[in-house]
Amino acid sequence: MSRAGGSDTTDTILETRGLTKEFRGFVAVRNVDLRVRRGSIHALIGPNGAGKTTCFNLLTHFLTPTAGRIVFNGRDITGSRPADIARLGLVRSFQISAVFPHLTVLENVRIALQRRRGASFDFWRSERVLEGLNGRALELLDAVGLTPFAASTAVELPYGRKRALEIATTLALEPQMLLLDEPTAGMAHDDVGRIAALIKKVAADRTVLMVEHNLSVVENLSDTITVLARGEVLAEGSYRSVSRNPDVVQAYMGSTHA
Repeated sequence: MSRAGGSDTTDTILETRGLTKEFRGFVAVRNVDLRVRRGSIHALIGPNGAGKTTCFNLLTHFLTPTAGRIVFNGRDITGSRPADIARLGLVRSFQISAVFPHLTVLENVRIALQRRRGASFDFWRSERVLEGLNGRALELLDAVGLTPFAASTAVELPYGRKRALEIATTLALEPQMLLLDEPTAGMAHDDVGRIAALIKKVAADRTVLMVEHNLSVVENLSDTITVLARGEVLAEGSYRSVSRNPDVVQAYMGSTHA
């Protein structure tokens, strides 16, 4: 289901080279070489403790690599500040919903749009200026199926809808590449289907890298899958190929999570 084509250099939007993170003698991520094709959905999976979330923290520089390089759109971003990385178009949606619970759904998206304009949390701006952002905010709410909830406070939303709101606020930053950290974690079956469909929709014109435990979601959405185990790349390829890899089967043996 790949949507990417052309040469390797042109197609690679994100690449890591020897990415390593050590915590006081414990190596959480070791020599990870990751290459994500532009316009693809790439899944990062592995047993609990495999280093998936640590990788995400390294990519967005919430953690500093012990060794290795990170290249985004041909630019070395190793050591860049998280805010600068986001401005370049590499934006992360957090595993724990990061919205303002007592503001409305529309207000949450509007604040994200203000951040895109370089005026983070500028509550003092005139109502006229803020209302000027409503058109784009409503477009984003429509894109994630939240138009009927625009006037609801975020705390009132069911869990799956909160995750949709989080994706809408992330999209407000106009990312070229979206990092999704366990987007369906803790969801009921209906919500999983809704969020999976939303991921596929938003990936139509951007790249998605996701950490995901639900193997059905991974199988149905991913162009490429990288499997981590004990902080190292164990296998990479299509779902069909990695699910038949003996090393992957062994790594997951006795585990109910992917």
